[in-house]
Amino acid sequence: MRLTQGCFSFLTDLSNEQIERQIAYCIRKGWAMNIEYTDDPHPRNSYWELWGLPLFDIKDTGAVMFELTEARKTITNAYIRMNAFDAAYGVESCVMSFIVNRPINEPGFYLDRTEGAGRFISYSIKSYAVQKNGEGLRY
Repeated sequence: MRLTQGCFSFLTDLSNEQIERQIAYCIRKGWAMNIEYTDDPHPRNSYWELWGLPLFDIKDTGAVMFELTEARKTITNAYIRMNAFDAAYGVESCVMSFIVNRPINEPGFYLDRTEGAGRFISYSIKSYAVQKNGEGLRY
């Protein structure tokens, strides 16, 4: 299974050169960048771990690529994504987000079915990554 989330998710993985071009575009637009990572990319998991500090007022694509390279060296078996934020109206809004690194084996998700009273059935999507690493074992 291949996770499809964020911009460019239905394309093949971006090369470093393509990532650098996207970063340059974001910098030209005046957007702040940050790098996040997680082992649980569930669509409702909006709380990825922040790598370092947000890269405000960065004008050099090399500085952002350096941080990405360091993140890739340190976090070897997780999803890593780049985010760009536009603060033009005084409120930060994410305007671009794309995955730049994937684990070797993407764990995927499973459908959990719960039957209730009166033939009521509910479904939820759960992550194999969370199931494998129980409570208190992920961090």
